[in-house]
Amino acid sequence: MRPMAEGTFITLEGGEGTGKSTLARGLGETLRAAGREVVLTREPGGAPGADAIRALLVQGDANRWSALEEALLFAAARLNHLNHTIRPALARGAIVICDRYYDSTRAYQVGAGGLSGQVLDQLNALIDAKVPDLTLILDIAPAQGLARSRGGDAGEDRFEKKDISFHERVRAEFLAIAAREPQRCVVIDASMGRDDVRAAAMRAVDARR
Repeated sequence: MRPMAEGTFITLEGGEGTGKSTLARGLGETLRAAGREVVLTREPGGAPGADAIRALLVQGDANRWSALEEALLFAAARLNHLNHTIRPALARGAIVICDRYYDSTRAYQVGAGGLSGQVLDQLNALIDAKVPDLTLILDIAPAQGLARSRGGDAGEDRFEKKDISFHERVRAEFLAIAAREPQRCVVIDASMGRDDVRAAAMRAVDARR
């Protein structure tokens, strides 16, 4: 893990119902107990402007936006999030744990939605998107994940409404990201119990201390 003065940026990725939010809380508890400042955040959201954009992305009809329109909205929210939450926290030496980041845009809008990967690369360059120090990819069969996620945040089910083939493509792209960037990404079996998932995640964090 980076020296305390520089902060550490950890992102949690995966499809629907993989337990990212639960893991974020668990990691936060463990790292705070070790004496570190931890900032838990999420995308889309994590800052006032980004939270306003979140509703546009996660609510409503599944087909209300094209993949390009979604990517543009995510980029705007991400820039606001970086400027107001992520970068300030890292600058003071905090560990930032973010539930979803730009790998989700690559999985959902590029891998599953058909957007050109070059478009996302250009957007990330335009907003000077911070590269995570560690990305934990929680992997589970899409049908199992979707069954878990039903009844979650009220009204925030726009992506869950997409067909199973979409979610299969999302999973495949997350695994492809992990294969391309093994130095940054660790895949964790999200079908395990939450304590086992948390233990596996902490091993990955500890390996980078």
